[in-house]
Amino acid sequence: MKQYKLIILFLFTILFVSCSSDDGKISFTILQLNDVYEIASIQGGQYGGMARVETVHQELLAKNKNTLLVMAGDFLNPSLIGTMKHEGVRVRGKQMIEVMNAMSFDVVAFGNHEFDIPKKDLQKRMDESNFPWISSNVFDKTADSIKQFYQELSGVKRSIKGSFIKEIFDEDGTKIRVGFISVCIPSNPKSYVLYKDMYTSIHKEYESIKNKVDIVIGLTHVKIEHDREIAKLLPNIPLIMGGHEHTNKNEMIGNVLITKADANAKTAYIHSINYDKKNKNTIISSQLKSINTSITDNLKVKLVVDKWIDIMEAQISKIVEKPYDIIYKTKIPLDGRDTPIRSIQTNLGQLITTSMAFSYDNKVDCALVNGGSIRIDDQLVGNINSIDIFRVLPFGGSILKVKMKGSLLKKVLDYGKQSSGTGAYLQRNNIQIDNQNFKVNNKEIISSKIYTVAVSDYLMKGLDIPFLNSDHPGVVSVYQPIKSDLSIDIRKAMITYLKSI
Repeated sequence: MKQYKLIILFLFTILFVSCSSDDGKISFTILQLNDVYEIASIQGGQYGGMARVETVHQELLAKNKNTLLVMAGDFLNPSLIGTMKHEGVRVRGKQMIEVMNAMSFDVVAFGNHEFDIPKKDLQKRMDESNFPWISSNVFDKTADSIKQFYQELSGVKRSIKGSFIKEIFDEDGTKIRVGFISVCIPSNPKSYVLYKDMYTSIHKEYESIKNKVDIVIGLTHVKIEHDREIAKLLPNIPLIMGGHEHTNKNEMIGNVLITKADANAKTAYIHSINYDKKNKNTIISSQLKSINTSITDNLKVKLVVDKWIDIMEAQISKIVEKPYDIIYKTKIPLDGRDTPIRSIQTNLGQLITTSMAFSYDNKVDCALVNGGSIRIDDQLVGNINSIDIFRVLPFGGSILKVKMKGSLLKKVLDYGKQSSGTGAYLQRNNIQIDNQNFKVNNKEIISSKIYTVAVSDYLMKGLDIPFLNSDHPGVVSVYQPIKSDLSIDIRKAMITYLKSI
């Protein structure tokens, strides 16, 4: 009996030692998203959908419990649902926070579009979040002070810092601390936001955290050229997970890998990371995962998504009937991607402005809309329904009939041309360019002549083109549509036009 007990003790000791032996090696996974505005699938259900992403998330967790889900900025705005009212108030990203809470995100970075919404709404979204936010260069600015943004959770206010630390353990006892640092592009100036220098801020944050963690990883929302500079500035960071461009990217700058997924969760990046504490060696294997019909919906997240889709459909039905009925078919993709829509005339921009003229029975000389109003950042192809048009133009707004002098029209067109690459670039109808000069109906614009122009109401507020408003001396008159006019809503005008052709 004594010998038997000794054998049991010996075996137990071996098992205990083997199970508690720290080999200094650990693996973990990061599932990266960026620039996600739509909670449901897009392009007729072919791509995207946060319920599908959660299925991938759960599959990765089943393989490795040390799987982190992150968002590299831009998720509160813009979106079709976010522009709508629910229970008397604008949604403004509430739908996305509810979905992301259901998915148990680990950390998110500020993107420039988070500041599209008013400060009070941004504060509500941060307080509703069950996950930490980070950024090293954005600060809450008031008349009296500059301070960090905060989240209030269970009555406790916690400052939003420039970094986040995650402790990771494995079965044999290996433990590491992974630090995430972030920076946001200062492209969305707001009265309540102070942007500090990107490079100085992220370098300072790296210096403050590098000795507290085993690995530092970037979670940025800047242009790719900024990420490249950050990689040069911080050459010991093995990975920068970025956003902002909306199209997937994979680059090596020295020993730093930079990755970006496609917008609206059409793809997600899966990073499998192996770290050796003894030699400080990091090995990363990254896969761009297509989020498509081959992936089933996670039921928990689908319930949240469906709730908000029902709210959206109820709102759209007030403007158009049968929003899922096919209104147009095209084999040629209609280009609403951010880069072209803000830099060249596209076929989708042509369709929108043609429908604007159509709303006034084509009794206008031309039509103009700013590229920034077109928010789908995608191409429409195949069967198109009213929901798609609402996604293209989520902000809606009326179409104004403006009589203006040719001198002002030329100035507006020149400003739009010079604004290539920004939301102020103009999509046009019945306006041509000949030897760098604009023409209307293939005729030279005469400065003293009065032209009738269909213009989006947003443009006439002087927000994108500062001098374009009803008080400009070049504006002769402005017709404001009434409720019964087709021009009362640009989306209704476009849907009606597409049905007619």
